[in-house]
Amino acid sequence: MVNRTPATSAGSKRNSDTRTPVDSAQPKSLDRAVGGTLGSPVMGARDTIRTAVRHVVPPAGLTRALAVQAMVYAIGHGLFQAGSAVFFTRALGLSPTQVGLGLSLAAGVSLLGTVPLGAVTDRYGAQTVWLVGVVVEAALFGAYPFVGGFVGFLAVVVALGVVDAATGVARQVYAINVLPPEDRVTALAYQRSALNVGFGLGAVISGVVLAVDTLSAYRGMVWFNAAMLLVTAVFVYRLPRVPVVAAPAEGPSRFAVLRDRPFMAVSLLSGLLSSHGTLYLVVLPLWVLSHTDAPRTLIAALVLLNTILAVLLQVRASRGADTVTGAGRALRTGGLLIALFCLILPLSAVTDGVVTIAVLVVAAVVLTLAELVQSAGAWGITSTLPPAAHRGAYVGAFRLGGQLQYLVGPAGLTALGVTTGGWGWFPLVALFAVAAIAAVPLVGWAARRPRLGETVETAEAVPVAADA
Repeated sequence: MVNRTPATSAGSKRNSDTRTPVDSAQPKSLDRAVGGTLGSPVMGARDTIRTAVRHVVPPAGLTRALAVQAMVYAIGHGLFQAGSAVFFTRALGLSPTQVGLGLSLAAGVSLLGTVPLGAVTDRYGAQTVWLVGVVVEAALFGAYPFVGGFVGFLAVVVALGVVDAATGVARQVYAINVLPPEDRVTALAYQRSALNVGFGLGAVISGVVLAVDTLSAYRGMVWFNAAMLLVTAVFVYRLPRVPVVAAPAEGPSRFAVLRDRPFMAVSLLSGLLSSHGTLYLVVLPLWVLSHTDAPRTLIAALVLLNTILAVLLQVRASRGADTVTGAGRALRTGGLLIALFCLILPLSAVTDGVVTIAVLVVAAVVLTLAELVQSAGAWGITSTLPPAAHRGAYVGAFRLGGQLQYLVGPAGLTALGVTTGGWGWFPLVALFAVAAIAAVPLVGWAARRPRLGETVETAEAVPVAADA
């Protein structure tokens, strides 16, 4: 290499200046050749790592603060979800039937309360409802180990269902209100990625609790979740304040949003396309166990694969979904990927050994991509269409589609996909393909119609590009 140390004497400078042009150029050419040979791969790998980190670690500021609180919240909930069945049956002495009935009633109450609780968010402010809800949730989890009998369990689990519905709406509305439109979907994607990290860490901790297998360990698990909720409350309290958008004095009723037919049609469509969660966590494991020769341990590996891909790719998959048109296209892509999954998965019933595993992995990757893209599309809808004064009610109404899917999907999708022996996948392919094709027109219809408190001219001001 050329010595780039400054000359210390006139003689040394003269010696360096007496080199011929060829002598001067040759080391530099050699430098460039060596740098091009060795530097390019290194720089390429460095850029790849930097890009991957950028899509996992949120930028400093409010986006990172929201992601960190999401991860803290998910660590506690991930721990509790992984060990809750054992806690209910061992620590509380409930039967599986009682547990199932209580959880179903809580889901029903949460479904009925989503829209009015969203209106409460509009009235009192998203941050206030979120903060109060998290504190109440911490108190309820703290009381869980002291519950005696089915009635006490039912009271706590139903109350948690109500609180979860309120905080779920408030959390999303706060992120939408506090961030500029161009950052909302990306910030929600970072939060989803952080949630996956937190749930994964919580599941790992639950392994220790299950290994210890004592009543004290299960009670400690619940109280740990309560502590994480209190930490989350501190995060929420320290977030920037957002002024409450004043609603008209003679505003519509809390359930008026349900009469917004274009928006509710999009809600139901998005709810149908959110079936990827049921397909991955319920139907896919049942299919692996009953129709393939794959080892049971593959189920856990596929869940881990889903978590890793969600952490690494969620932000990247959300690009372009921050507009009305982009959100509609994301829903369409998600639906088509689910239809593709429904075509690939049945192939695993007629393969053997390594080929079966390969087919299942490909199907799992396709379904995970559907999850990432559909989620981004749903965030795009809730970030762009609801009016500011009624955003809570609209976000609550939009969540109805997903909640209905959670109530109907497990039984319906299992009946078609698993119990039919395989032919039921073909109607599912048609169902999701039709839903995907309908996504862009339905979203465009909703964008052209006025929301609550808007005029037709206001709705027409929302840019909706022609579908390509």
